[in-house]
Amino acid sequence: MSLHDQLESVYQTALQELENIQDSASLQGWESKYLGRKGQVTLMLRETGKLPQEERATFGQRANEIKNLLINAFAEREDAIRKAELEKSLSEGQLDVTLPGRRYALGGLHPSTQILRRIQEIWAEMGFQVYRSREVESDEINFTLLNMPPHHPARDMQDTFYTTQPDIVLRTHTSGGQIRAMREYGENGTKPIRVILPGMCFRYEQVTTRSEIQFHQVEGLAIGKGIRMSDLKGTVAEFAKRLYGPDTEVRYRASYFPFTEPSMEVDIKCKICGGGGCSVCKYSGWLEIMGSGMVHPVVLQNGGYDPAEWSGFAFGMGPERIMMQRNNIQDIRYFWGNDLRFLEQF
Repeated sequence: MSLHDQLESVYQTALQELENIQDSASLQGWESKYLGRKGQVTLMLRETGKLPQEERATFGQRANEIKNLLINAFAEREDAIRKAELEKSLSEGQLDVTLPGRRYALGGLHPSTQILRRIQEIWAEMGFQVYRSREVESDEINFTLLNMPPHHPARDMQDTFYTTQPDIVLRTHTSGGQIRAMREYGENGTKPIRVILPGMCFRYEQVTTRSEIQFHQVEGLAIGKGIRMSDLKGTVAEFAKRLYGPDTEVRYRASYFPFTEPSMEVDIKCKICGGGGCSVCKYSGWLEIMGSGMVHPVVLQNGGYDPAEWSGFAFGMGPERIMMQRNNIQDIRYFWGNDLRFLEQF
């Protein structure tokens, strides 16, 4: 049988088989058998070069014609089978339109966002407004105006990310926002202010279960006339009771921060062990919740206030640390790991 006859035979056989196909799976098998890369029509086209020179054009033209005819026949059959299968599915399947639809899985607030909102809510109840400060800061705002001039040893307490632009850094704390808040809201040192400054901070630190290179802080600042240390102690104690519960016990420890004087750490009695000692509180019975102190006169002056007339207090806390304490979370890296098994618990 000549190659021409074989081609016509394959064409007729393909048409007969296509006519008998009733499902999509068989249709795909037919396409692969005749029109695929190793299909019979495709392989016969490749045989054109073996024919005598005078027969090649005629054979090639007919082979391409047959291939196009089969492609069109396949498309028509595919459309007919798809319609038949859809009609069968609709006629055999039963749809109860009175049944409730399936609910989409909804996302939730990140645990850091949840605790930030709760902290902001409490401070708003206590008369503090939110002030947003920038995350990329000048060295002057982040350090110098906070009583940390160049080469001050307190700068070594915070490993800093410096940018390629000189004297521009990723802020290591939200404390720099104190200067901006005083200058913007203080009206040249003539108005009292009460603000909190929530936001992200960045430090070039080793990532461990208790430290990250990025974390949130909430700074607080109150400036007025006659503000004393007792006002600070009473304010943070009230905050702790609103956040942790009315029976929360608070203690104060002397500390050092270059931008406050005097300075103190604020602790609460551990809610996990009730003060008996556990791994969360490092068996001390107490949990640190914030650092605080009276605003240093140099910082007041840099913010535009006369320290002889005005005074104030400041505090700073870590929302992720607070969330860890409240929920017995052992590893701060969970907050940034994007593991849904952790996030969906909140």
